[in-house]
Amino acid sequence: MTAADLDVDPWQVRAPRIDVEPDRLAVLESVFALSNGYLGVRGTLDEDTPSQLRGTYCSGVFETYPLSYPEGGYGNPQEGQAMVSVADGTVIRTVADGTALDVTGVPPEQHERTLDLRAGTLDRLVRWRLPSGTMLEVRSRRMVSLAERSVCVIRYAVRAVDGPAHVVLRSELARMVGRPAVTKGDPRVAEALSEPFELMTDHHHRTGGGMAGCTRRSGIAAAAVVDHAVEGGVVEGTELRDHAVRTTVSADLATGEELVLTKVLGYAWQRDGQPSGQLDLAEAAVASALDRGWEALLEEQRVVLEEFWESADVEVDGDPELQQALRYGLFQLFCAAARISGAPVGAKGLTGLGYDGHTFWDVEGFVVPALSLLRPQAATQLLRWRAGTLDEARHRARVLDLEGASFAWRTIDGHECSPYWPASTAAMHVNADICRAFWLHHNVTASPFGDLSVFEILVETARLWMSMGHRDADGGWHLLGMTGPDEYTGVVDDNVFTNLMVRRNLMRAAEAVAHEPRLAQEMGVGAEEVEGWRDAARRVHVPWDDRLGVHPMNTGFTTYREWRFEEHRDSYPLQQHHHYAKIYRRQVLKQADLVLALWWCREDFTDEQVASNLDYYEARTVRDSSLSAAVQSVVCAHAGHLDLALRYLRECALIDLRDVRGDTADGLHLAAIAGSWLALVQGLGGLRDDQPELELAPRLPAGLERTAYQLTWRGALLRVETTREGTTVSVHRGEGPVTVRIDGTQVQVDVDAPVTRPLLPPEPLLPQPRQPVGREPST
Repeated sequence: MTAADLDVDPWQVRAPRIDVEPDRLAVLESVFALSNGYLGVRGTLDEDTPSQLRGTYCSGVFETYPLSYPEGGYGNPQEGQAMVSVADGTVIRTVADGTALDVTGVPPEQHERTLDLRAGTLDRLVRWRLPSGTMLEVRSRRMVSLAERSVCVIRYAVRAVDGPAHVVLRSELARMVGRPAVTKGDPRVAEALSEPFELMTDHHHRTGGGMAGCTRRSGIAAAAVVDHAVEGGVVEGTELRDHAVRTTVSADLATGEELVLTKVLGYAWQRDGQPSGQLDLAEAAVASALDRGWEALLEEQRVVLEEFWESADVEVDGDPELQQALRYGLFQLFCAAARISGAPVGAKGLTGLGYDGHTFWDVEGFVVPALSLLRPQAATQLLRWRAGTLDEARHRARVLDLEGASFAWRTIDGHECSPYWPASTAAMHVNADICRAFWLHHNVTASPFGDLSVFEILVETARLWMSMGHRDADGGWHLLGMTGPDEYTGVVDDNVFTNLMVRRNLMRAAEAVAHEPRLAQEMGVGAEEVEGWRDAARRVHVPWDDRLGVHPMNTGFTTYREWRFEEHRDSYPLQQHHHYAKIYRRQVLKQADLVLALWWCREDFTDEQVASNLDYYEARTVRDSSLSAAVQSVVCAHAGHLDLALRYLRECALIDLRDVRGDTADGLHLAAIAGSWLALVQGLGGLRDDQPELELAPRLPAGLERTAYQLTWRGALLRVETTREGTTVSVHRGEGPVTVRIDGTQVQVDVDAPVTRPLLPPEPLLPQPRQPVGREPST
């Protein structure tokens, strides 16, 4: 791990000193990233160096590149997609008394950086002793506005502490360059991604300037504009050189005097738009921000976050590190989608170039369900984007010679861009996962089936499954050649998770038709088709091993050779040390698969089956995927293994603050972040949001003294607090009463009338399960 040294604080993430070791520096660039869903900025230092990956990103701005195949094949995607950086405006260089200041050339006497979760700012304090003898103090505060979606503002203040100093600041808006995220050994890829923008226009004036261009292949117009306000100094002017805008400010500071630079950046983009039009929009955003002023923008940021924390805060007593991590995760989850529109949330959000900026099934699997309970309007935006890709999903289904719609496995704009079909096209469960997200949102918000194309998507995916399913001579209904969530077990028959998720997809589509006969008529859905869905759902084959008393993850899985964990304890992640041809034939899991079915399809399993399946698959899951810990935490809690559930929760929540997986440098793990909140409320909290009534089954592990969280259920804001004495549910906003089931008992909770129920002890049916050697929870 390359975790940075961070202080533990309930409302801040603070690095008390500078560490220029490249890996740790890169981790902090991700950890201190700021975004609002539309615009994102890596948490780099103000100076240009040292840095590992500078980047400013707009959601939906990407470039394409040609995909290479050693052997061609029908239906293979021909173009990859990669998020690229727009113009980066975070650089401010300082020269004092002729000395250029950076942390490697002039080591500071003090260096602190703090992400304030209530203010929504990244603050930096640096004290340098100049060769002239003067102590120079620099305070910078960076903010990506949660109210003005196109705006990033930097407040940069330089003070001469104990002597005079001549200070020159060089503020830069860098040219539009994208650093290659992937090359795959193909020079065409590097060529497409290293210079993705063709610059169409640029300009400058005394205090700033701007530029606009268009991506060469994907046809996206993007613009960036910068302007400055100065106190205590003089703007020397702005130059345009090498397509970069550089503004120079100077001041002669006496002891105690301060130079303050307020830098305002504005961005705009549009698919198939005109660069000049986007430049106008970016200029308007900057003008608006300058007109409002720094203090007003800062206050507006605080107001937005106050409202968020009032409706979404989480509290855990007894584990300060977990408390910090959960709040940090909620902050980043909120910011990832706060102002998003017309674009997806990628696996890394706008915090780094990991996975090329692609969105995957885990966004609908974890991020959207969490946001549906925390920020329903943000979840609506993400689902609206996915619904907008329905026509492309229909086209993809036709390419695959299937009916209905087949959604992309990895994408930025809806087109499939994964070249490895066994872990993408064959992983058709993505369609059921997406349907689950739409259906859960409908259930949580009580919105009509007609909203957000929910009805269309349920019907089209039901048709997809019917064109894929196979009925055997005995009447069983099978799905063959599938890859489930576990990518170490590919292209198998009757993956249990997929089959059970498809069953729900078919039944929910039938339910939607019963509720919406007019929409059914418009889509040509008749009674015979619906009965076919219901019949297939009843006949779905679910493998079972009588000898072991567990569900094989897929047909024959429990007969595969066992993996020799003792011999391979130092070869993780496995795909980097062993060929998939070997991995696919062994009982070893990259991530929770059947165990995920125990969570998402829990009514299909008895308590005894949950216990035995969890015990079996815990011993074979190596967690080479960041998605696994949250799932295992939830199911361990359901099975009564509360201490193990807490350990998995900690691993998931701390994944980036501790750099648990060693890859936070590439960006934050948004699905794991969302999963940590779900692990708390749906694991330890026992919350079920897939039933007609909200259900709770709270438990409290020995390592925690109290938990409290909030959620929005059908327009009402609820607070759930659990202590050793019991669980109290209260309604803080909205109309009551709200019907809630706590440990199976129905209660009515009204405003000013909270309900408390006693805390029940866990009742595990089996001893705590063991993990493969060396793969126990890491925190």
